[in-house]
Amino acid sequence: MASTEPINNKPTKTAVPLESATPKPEQVDDNTQNQVSNLEKDGVVSSKEQSEPALQEQNSTESQPDTTSSSDALFQAVGIITGKVNFITEGDKERSTITIGNKEYPLFYAPRKQRAYDALKKEIEATGESTQRLVVYPKFTHFPGRDQPPSIGFQAVGFDKGRHSEVISQQLQDMEFKLCGLWQFIPVCRTPCISVFKNFTKERLDYIKQSEPARKVKFMKASHLPLFWRDALVPPFRFNPKAPKEEQGRPVFVQIKAKFVPHRDAFEFDSLLELPRELPPKFLKASKDDKATVMAQKRAALKAAGKDFKAPRGKPTASGGSAELTFKGKPKGDFKGKPLEMPKPKPKPQQ
Repeated sequence: MASTEPINNKPTKTAVPLESATPKPEQVDDNTQNQVSNLEKDGVVSSKEQSEPALQEQNSTESQPDTTSSSDALFQAVGIITGKVNFITEGDKERSTITIGNKEYPLFYAPRKQRAYDALKKEIEATGESTQRLVVYPKFTHFPGRDQPPSIGFQAVGFDKGRHSEVISQQLQDMEFKLCGLWQFIPVCRTPCISVFKNFTKERLDYIKQSEPARKVKFMKASHLPLFWRDALVPPFRFNPKAPKEEQGRPVFVQIKAKFVPHRDAFEFDSLLELPRELPPKFLKASKDDKATVMAQKRAALKAAGKDFKAPRGKPTASGGSAELTFKGKPKGDFKGKPLEMPKPKPKPQQ
């Protein structure tokens, strides 16, 4: 029998159940529903599938039935990894990593769960065993360039001490994950992704209403997990900017089991947990207006710090600079007026 000691802010104190790794949404009263309707106009709450990828969401959503109040389906990404946990001290700061095979990944934890994080450290110190079986959330950060690989890390939820007791570590094997989200392509990744959004709850709604745009956007940021799914039951949604809105189609909500493959830094499909569904659970998303506000604030901060710059003109060189800035020396020849006459070849002597 096994249990986990939580490291992240999950509803249970001693374990992370398979069906509740993220807080379940609560019933919504009339007052809250009115608040939701107002936020739907601003693109904060979505109650239907998105007609565009997560990075191209529209500012408003149409009203659809609330599927979360009558269903236990949730957006979720949680799994099991086994590796060597490393604690690295740099000055007065400490960071942690986990090594899986020959790859090292950042290992995060919730700051308010410092005591649980310390429990993991004490467990390793007491047993001398740095190889641990952890319950984690995957953390993928994508960059604007489609050819640039994402940054990958894991947020620790708990660690398995070898006592199984109706927890997710009993239902998943090493490197297996439960992924529940929208199956779609996103603009910054060549591989289709499972997009995991924040589940809607009244408490989260109240938090968002009181937060400034930067904190709001960060809180509602979705996680896009690359997935290789050969012969997928449903194709991943791909946004077509040239097609009319009514012909776009929508991403479906899928619930699957997948394996994390370190040498590919992505997931591979293993099996279906539930059949795909057209209507996803109600979730939260950042509006385009909030995203634009945050971007403007970042640019202003860069400019104030003297880091704002314009791209150099001219053709790029092999080093990535500008031709007119990197050329040194004087040009050969005088290109003003008529071109210089080339000397005529001398006649060959006759034999």
